[in-house]
Amino acid sequence: LWTRELIESARVQNAPPLVRIVVGVDPAVTNNENSDQTGIVAAGITADGHYYVLDDKSIYASPDAWARVAVTLYQDLKADKIVAETNNGGDMVILLMQQVDPTVATKKVTATRGKQLRAEPISSLYEQKRVHHVGYFPELETQMCEWTPASKDSPDRLDALVWAISELNAGGSSMLALASMAVLCSACGMPSPKMASVCFT
Repeated sequence: LWTRELIESARVQNAPPLVRIVVGVDPAVTNNENSDQTGIVAAGITADGHYYVLDDKSIYASPDAWARVAVTLYQDLKADKIVAETNNGGDMVILLMQQVDPTVATKKVTATRGKQLRAEPISSLYEQKRVHHVGYFPELETQMCEWTPASKDSPDRLDALVWAISELNAGGSSMLALASMAVLCSACGMPSPKMASVCFT
């Protein structure tokens, strides 16, 4: 679904202003030598509908440890939401993160289609040059380029990426509409509605 050339062609060193940021989590609910990694990937979207992969904090860790990593990334990036797959672990996945920070905004997602079907729309966004990696994420990019439906290994980082960008894509239209209605106030430089006659700051 991806090639290194495709990823490289849209790579950037810095992200522009983002209207929304999401952390995607593909959790491992066990912690032993046979456990998968927990995929933890952050991405954001701009007002013009481009997506930026901001960080990959995927980790082999206990549920408590990966929950802390995910929440810390959410806090550091001032993200809007953590989107977590709950096929394995159910509500426990969300409760783990809420125990770290009761104020964290979360959303449960359930995989009802195969990994390839979920990933194909995101791959199409890459082909349109609308997804940009901010810097380098070697392990994520290797997984993206080497994974096939016949692979036995779980593509944890890839799944987390797909969940994050899917959430941004699903909620992007309303956010982009709001962003397009904003102008900078001449008095304070802060965004304000086009029709506003006074500054609200």
